[in-house]
Amino acid sequence: MADLITVDDPDDPRLRDYTGLTDVELRRRREPEEGLFIAEGEKVIRRAKDAGFEMRSMLLSAKWVDVMRDVIDELPAPVYAVTPEVAERVTGYHVHRGALASMQRKPLPEPAELLAEGGSGRRIAVFEGFVDHANLGAAFRSAAALGISAILLSPDCADPLYRRAIKVSMGSVFSVPYARLADWPADLEKVRAAGYRILAMTPSPQAASLDQVPPERFERCAIMLGSEGHGLSTHALRAADEWVRIPMAEGIDSLNVAAASAVAFYATRPHRQA
Repeated sequence: MADLITVDDPDDPRLRDYTGLTDVELRRRREPEEGLFIAEGEKVIRRAKDAGFEMRSMLLSAKWVDVMRDVIDELPAPVYAVTPEVAERVTGYHVHRGALASMQRKPLPEPAELLAEGGSGRRIAVFEGFVDHANLGAAFRSAAALGISAILLSPDCADPLYRRAIKVSMGSVFSVPYARLADWPADLEKVRAAGYRILAMTPSPQAASLDQVPPERFERCAIMLGSEGHGLSTHALRAADEWVRIPMAEGIDSLNVAAASAVAFYATRPHRQA
């Protein structure tokens, strides 16, 4: 059973995991270095726990203690009970959901592990240059909902375990396995060597419309999407087996990348799931 500890001092060193959550640059550096991430809200905390992440501690306002009582009773990590005012001074913002947990990261799998899994109908996603945490989280949520088996990230993609990404994904970052490609875009050849057809999503008129691509081309495919501003790089496009696009109304050239990912994942699903 966890210890329930009332803390009145926002400078208490036991709350260090939660300090300065609004300082994006600090947290981007600190969390991976220290092997932690922050889960916010009851549902996300429970999903992180159910996904097997070890809890370091929880930070709860008083009214959330009863809501989280079963988690408190089950886990040995300390639970810090604070007032909303103390929580805001520690974190830098008003914690609307009233419940935060500091979780221990797991080692990321190697891309080869993810590429070796599954059969002929397996679909994975490849993200290049996703730097916006909200878009990354939304794309993970779409991937989980629409049957994507794994996600590979270019080295410059944002951290899926950053608090904003986790929150937007509603914890889907815990359920879709992901890995980082170290050598971009050369490592795309490893994707192809594992038997995946690489489909590059681009609004280029040279790309085939998704609704006209034969379904068999979506079997064991890697759906590649690019950054929020410029889309896929020239190098990534050249490394693809085929360019595909979402058909658009006249005068509109593209969708937000998170929305585009949802459309692409839906359009490429096996027809037997329709």
